[in-house]
Amino acid sequence: MEIAQGSPNQTPPPSEPVSQPTSSFGKRLPKPVVLIGIGLLVAVLLGVVAVILRRKKPAPSREVTLVYWGLWEPSPVMNGVIAQFEKTHPGVKIKYEFQLPRDYKARLTNALSSGKGPDIFRFHQTWLPTLVTDLSPVPQAVKEKLGLERNYFSSAKRACQYQGEYYALPLMIDNLALYYNKDLLGNRQLPRTWWGLQNLAIELTQREEDGRIKIAGVALGTANNIDHFSDILGLMFLQSGADLYHPNNQTVAEVLEYYTLFSTKYHVWDETLRRSTDAFAAGKLAFYFAPSWRYFEIKARNPQLNFGITTVPQLPKAGGAEEEAERGNAELTNINWGSFWVEGVWRQTKHPQEAWEFLSYLASAEGLRQLYTAAANTRDFGEIYPVVSLAEELKANPYLRPFVVQAETADWWYLCSATHDVSLNDAIITYFRDAVGRINEGSSPQIVLATLEEGVREVLQKQRLAK
Repeated sequence: MEIAQGSPNQTPPPSEPVSQPTSSFGKRLPKPVVLIGIGLLVAVLLGVVAVILRRKKPAPSREVTLVYWGLWEPSPVMNGVIAQFEKTHPGVKIKYEFQLPRDYKARLTNALSSGKGPDIFRFHQTWLPTLVTDLSPVPQAVKEKLGLERNYFSSAKRACQYQGEYYALPLMIDNLALYYNKDLLGNRQLPRTWWGLQNLAIELTQREEDGRIKIAGVALGTANNIDHFSDILGLMFLQSGADLYHPNNQTVAEVLEYYTLFSTKYHVWDETLRRSTDAFAAGKLAFYFAPSWRYFEIKARNPQLNFGITTVPQLPKAGGAEEEAERGNAELTNINWGSFWVEGVWRQTKHPQEAWEFLSYLASAEGLRQLYTAAANTRDFGEIYPVVSLAEELKANPYLRPFVVQAETADWWYLCSATHDVSLNDAIITYFRDAVGRINEGSSPQIVLATLEEGVREVLQKQRLAK
């Protein structure tokens, strides 16, 4: 039977084969493989695009927080300069922690030794040898940027050096000066030498009818009621060339004997009087030795006190007569006593670059001026600049000029008062305090000095500073 054309049961003619893609070898690839290849190509392209986009997109900033332990300057003084630094360094935050001076050195050394120290911290210049293993050396770039070698007072540079390397930056300097009561001094000339001061002190001392001191000439001769007695002794020792590492020597004996004469022989001061700072502020003391920061205490206690500040007395150079030196006809020594604080970076800080950037900013001319201005807004003046170029700006202030003039030739030893360090300056001062007291009581200097040397040697050995 014939099937009609177009019937649904009719078998269609074979169609032409569909063309398949071929490989480079001419072989045909199955369809699933083609789809996989296309997928891989797309994935690769998307990966490339993602990499390009990541490169164009800025990486998220890493915020660094630096802990800064400070002394003396409260947060309001520091906040302005810190804010200015943070403004130009948006990824860095400074956490300023104001520290109380009592037991500060012990707290600092404990924090450093336990691995929990501050990134940046203030410390007294005499502590540098004992802290050097915890301090990061000042980078060469920072030294060059600040002009550390050429623009700083010699005393400021030496305070930051140990065995030829810099380990700190100074933000200030201070030294011992001679305060005087202008009303008591009258038209008399200020003393240039210790001999001149001695004569003026004798002349200006006033007594009650029973012989008690009414107005003291100068706070010298004792230890217990003279603030900064150790600094005064240290100044005398340095000017005399005494070896303080081995104080059982003739020069130390002569200085101690001369110092105590102001109480035992000249009677211009004695143990019955109030503390020297109190006596001077009350107008009961003609001459008084102190650093610059005592100015604020005196002003606060007696705003009406008419006083001035001058440089400390000096000794005639070898062969010079004291009287001639006082008249200005003989050359004097030029040795002064410095005691101040510097800033260092902890060797174990996780952010040394940022820490030094911040510290170098504080020590820059801009940073120092900002700190001075901020402090001067809260008191009569800020901390004295450690750099020659800026310190010259302070010479117009008669209260600051003596400290600036003395800055270049200031020196020191471990007799710095008000460091609150217990185991170093304070410990050595205790032995010198005892020596002064025993000589005033009539003990033989030979016996006193033997005990003094033993005590000083013990302290220095414990601190690994003995020579």
